[in-house]
Amino acid sequence: MENKKINAGVTVFPGSNCDIDVYYALKDVFNLNVTFLWHKDEFHNFKKYDFIVIPGGFSYGDYLRAGALAARSRVMESIKDYAADGGIIIGICNGFQILLESGLLKGAMLTNKSLKFECKDVYIKNTGNNNQNNPFTCLINKDAILKLPIAHHDGNYFAEKKEVDYLFSANQIAFQYCDAAGIISDESNPNGSIKNIGGLFGEKFNILGLMPHPERASEKILGSDDGAKIFNSIIYYVKNK
Repeated sequence: MENKKINAGVTVFPGSNCDIDVYYALKDVFNLNVTFLWHKDEFHNFKKYDFIVIPGGFSYGDYLRAGALAARSRVMESIKDYAADGGIIIGICNGFQILLESGLLKGAMLTNKSLKFECKDVYIKNTGNNNQNNPFTCLINKDAILKLPIAHHDGNYFAEKKEVDYLFSANQIAFQYCDAAGIISDESNPNGSIKNIGGLFGEKFNILGLMPHPERASEKILGSDDGAKIFNSIIYYVKNK
């Protein structure tokens, strides 16, 4: 497995605008084989992909609800099968919204508390307790702070209290918004997300929904390469699982 080049798939929906960013990062920064997965194509076998990225953007113009129409596309049926077989999936920004709308992750996204589009750098803390056993944070220290950019209008994560309590008890909260010192507070919450939740694992820890954009922080020239820690974790996990 050490010498095998990793294969990644990147979904493309009408309105996706971060698919190229993800493709560039995976191909040119991390030297992976990358394939675009067009939303209308009928896929019979995703087993050749070591992981799949559902990128950000405004799929279907965010009509109805952000991610709602994309969640019902043909490619998502194949992705659900891929997830059920333990396939690794990361949904970024709109991709997180799509994962929620498809039922692959629990909860929903509301409009930002500010009622405005928020585009800025934020800090998130790796608060998950399952760090060594999942593809996304296996190389990231517990309570490590990452600086990543956000760009969204509907990133206000919400779930009922009993659901949120369960997610915390099951260690499915991957990242929480914080300040540069790691303090989790209302002031460090960019969108009003309940409990400052910025990243969420699926039940089997093979799925991650993440509002900030790691692909836009994968090289130091971009102002931060903290996003590379997430992709390097996936690559390490795939090579050593």
